[in-house]
Amino acid sequence: MNVANLQLEGLMMAVAAINNALVHQGVLSIDAIDEALRKAESSVTSDERVYEDMSPAHREAICFPLRLLQLANLSQDETGVPPFAELARQVGLTKDDAGDLRDREGGVG
Repeated sequence: MNVANLQLEGLMMAVAAINNALVHQGVLSIDAIDEALRKAESSVTSDERVYEDMSPAHREAICFPLRLLQLANLSQDETGVPPFAELARQVGLTKDDAGDLRDREGGVG
C-alpha cells in the first residue's frame, strides 16, 4: 500500500477520534458534526470543476474521507469509533451504481 494512503488513513481516524471526544465532552453534538460534514461534501460536489473535469472515480475519491468521517460520527459510542477497515467497507456498501450515498437524508452517510 502507498505510504500516503496510510498517512491519510491515520489522519481520518485522528479526526474521527477528535470528533468523538468533542461529542463526549459536550462541545459538539453528533448532529452538529454530521451537518458540518454534509455541508463540506455539498461544497465539494457543487464545485463545477469537480463535475466537469473529473471522472466519477476521482469524484468518489474526493468524497470518500467526508463520507468515512460521517459514518464514524454516526457509529461512535463512548468507547470510540469503529476501525478504518470497517468504516471503509461501510462507505462502499452505501454507494449505489451512480456512486452516490444511498439514503442521504436518512442518515446512512
